[in-house]
Amino acid sequence: MEQEIGFCRTPDGLSLAYATVGEGPHVVYVPGWPTHLELEWSSPQVRSFLEDLADGCTLIRYDMRGSGLSDTDTKDFTLKALISDLEAVIDHLELDEFHLMSMGMLAGPTAMSYAAAHPGKVKKLVLSTAFLRGTDVARPESAQAMIAYVSQFGLPNNEFNDDPSQDFETRRELQRRQDEAARPKVQGSLLRLFYDTDVSEIVDELTLPTLVLHGRDDSIPFRLGRELAARLSNAKFVPFEGTSSAAQSRVDKKLVPIREFLGLQTSERKSDTAGDIHTILFTDVEGSTALTDRLGDAKARELLREHERITREALKTRGGSEVKTMGDGFMASFSSATAALECAISLQRAFEERNTAAEEPIRVRIGLNAGEPIAEDDPGGRGDLFGTAVNVAARIAAKADAGEILVADVVRQLVAGKEFLFNDRGETELRGFEDPVRVFEVRWHD
Repeated sequence: MEQEIGFCRTPDGLSLAYATVGEGPHVVYVPGWPTHLELEWSSPQVRSFLEDLADGCTLIRYDMRGSGLSDTDTKDFTLKALISDLEAVIDHLELDEFHLMSMGMLAGPTAMSYAAAHPGKVKKLVLSTAFLRGTDVARPESAQAMIAYVSQFGLPNNEFNDDPSQDFETRRELQRRQDEAARPKVQGSLLRLFYDTDVSEIVDELTLPTLVLHGRDDSIPFRLGRELAARLSNAKFVPFEGTSSAAQSRVDKKLVPIREFLGLQTSERKSDTAGDIHTILFTDVEGSTALTDRLGDAKARELLREHERITREALKTRGGSEVKTMGDGFMASFSSATAALECAISLQRAFEERNTAAEEPIRVRIGLNAGEPIAEDDPGGRGDLFGTAVNVAARIAAKADAGEILVADVVRQLVAGKEFLFNDRGETELRGFEDPVRVFEVRWHD
């Protein structure tokens, strides 16, 4: 499956690049942030998502003004201009009826505005990570600070794509595509528009079938997606665990609900949901970014390699499986909660022993949770784990201090009767989860 790239003209004379792939009913994918059609297609992970999405339909994507293969010489970054760009692509392709799909940031307001202005043309509407008012996303002072930063340096890829299980190479590729897609000044203008956008007055005009998806961990608050779905008269709301970045979201979270909603036949996918219990362990080197700034890339990398060596030795000794490394941390899986806890304790003891004689200490926080994650191969054929059990483990690790081991209550219960000592840290709010999780500290010194 290969995409075909073409160009069309906007009313104000800009050239917009668009790409089509697949055959069948037309699905127009509205960009919500600067994109690059070629770079996205050259990424195995993004291409796999797009090819799966285009199976059984004609998928139409385009680079928004100021980004990618489209003309970059413009200063008109208004919602009206973005709607006009969408109209230009649709008119150029002479589409009478089609599905409209948005995947976050400014895509939702653009898609909703077009659907309200052209009743009857859009058959079904998909809104992922959408909202009514940008002012609800962040406090004014935070929004202004972020706009100033992005206008000078560009958007950090984790600002609106906070996936705790995302590996280092994926993060780096995302940042590279982001930097290539548009200049920082363009990104700053679009972010200002993002925070200023308000479509609350048109939402009541939308009566077409609409699918609203929202990740509980998303940087755009989950409550905003729920509010939008409640306002729409003909909406289906599908919440899911994790974040809402289109390229990183697993098929079980977004692709299957989208295809089912649009009436597209869902292909068989390689996944394993047999229900095996795994204990998930996350490590995280505290202050790794500051460490790099202080020591430089080479010396900081030496320390991280030491962290990797010690961690892999402990995993091998305790029978743990390395799922992935995120540069400054590990994700590992154990079939035994006891083995996972023993590994965590041996890790902290090994780092403590090393730090007593080391010039530069390595301080690590560790978090554990147990459950039934989804086992699935990534586009490169490597095994990976996804789902609530994984996300909770990552969030618990983020709550730990350096040298601490924190575990969910389910882990403590699985090792009941064993010689582990715990301190009850009480119920803890975890980002993206409505219900608090009871967390225990492992008293490994004892």
